[in-house]
Amino acid sequence: MRTFVIGDIHGGLLALEQVMKKAEVTTQDTLIFLGDYVDGWSQSPQVIDYLLDLKSKQNCICIRGNHDDLLLSWFKNKTEDIDENLWFKHGGEATVRAYESVSEEKKQIHINFLETLDDFYLDDQNRLFVHAGFSNLNGVKYEYFSKTFYWDRTLWETALSLNPDLTIDDAFYPKRFTLYKEVFIGHTPVTRIGETTPVQKACVWNVDTGAAFRGPLTIMDIDTKEYWQSEPLNELYFNEKGRN
Repeated sequence: MRTFVIGDIHGGLLALEQVMKKAEVTTQDTLIFLGDYVDGWSQSPQVIDYLLDLKSKQNCICIRGNHDDLLLSWFKNKTEDIDENLWFKHGGEATVRAYESVSEEKKQIHINFLETLDDFYLDDQNRLFVHAGFSNLNGVKYEYFSKTFYWDRTLWETALSLNPDLTIDDAFYPKRFTLYKEVFIGHTPVTRIGETTPVQKACVWNVDTGAAFRGPLTIMDIDTKEYWQSEPLNELYFNEKGRN
């Protein structure tokens, strides 16, 4: 039995199917999805259907991403929580169009799925899984605003800027990096720093390899750190624009 973590999917069902096959995932394996199942490519409803099917067969932990939260707000007509122009520009338009052919019954099933997503997951080895990050210096259980879990970029930005000469015992070493054995995140694509494979900085592993744009989707064994990747999403969905 293995445990896998999967980066941001953004409506790319074809990529998800590819990495599941490449990693030879079985029903005995545990799957931890880091969120952002929707917005970008054209198969957001199908991705959620796929996840629901997986959850009926094996242990799956599904974390909430900011785009999942935006879709839920749209479903529930909470337009005051959405800058629709900005959301559409960043993948929301493809999702809205995809749901035009989805029945009201299935939409309600998807709403139920989005409402039950986890803000974070902490395993028995003190490894944290969260979509974006956290800001409270005492950890996720002390975080005041839940939206921080799926919007925060300061954790990753701090990890990127950390002086490599600092040790964990140094007074200037960020306390957030001492709380957990490892932290697995998505949200901020590593393509922003010119990478397309998972990147580790301090105790933080970023597994968002840019599937929303021109990068691949990644699945990684959290114990061995072996990973498998799909083809770049713009090649799988060559007639779509994705997120720009």
